[in-house]
Amino acid sequence: MNEEEIRKRTQETARKLFSQGAKIDPPYLMWKEFNRDLANDFSKFITGNLYSRTVLSLPERQMVACAMFAALRATKEFKLHVNAALNVGCDPRKIAEIIFQVAPYAGMPAVNDALEVYREVLQERGEWPIK
Repeated sequence: MNEEEIRKRTQETARKLFSQGAKIDPPYLMWKEFNRDLANDFSKFITGNLYSRTVLSLPERQMVACAMFAALRATKEFKLHVNAALNVGCDPRKIAEIIFQVAPYAGMPAVNDALEVYREVLQERGEWPIK
């Protein structure tokens, strides 16, 4: 795959994930303040190569990301990816279930942090309470 194809795939995947819902600046904007070339390389790898693979669908990848960020208590990244999960069609009830599934592995404080962020995202999107 040539550079132009990777760039297009990166933009298309990023649009699907991050173009609607809660307004959250992706980390890419911060990365490029420090090093534009490296930010582009990271973006192409993560969004253009990894997230655009087809073994897992975008919704499946986002559910994995949500579980990982909830367990890590990485609330900024969790907020970005839970919004992206909703953007690509993840069922809001399944996302809540994924958050609760984190409890035996990362503890209830991680679950509580993730639920607070998730509720905030849903409220910003006008999708709270979950139906």
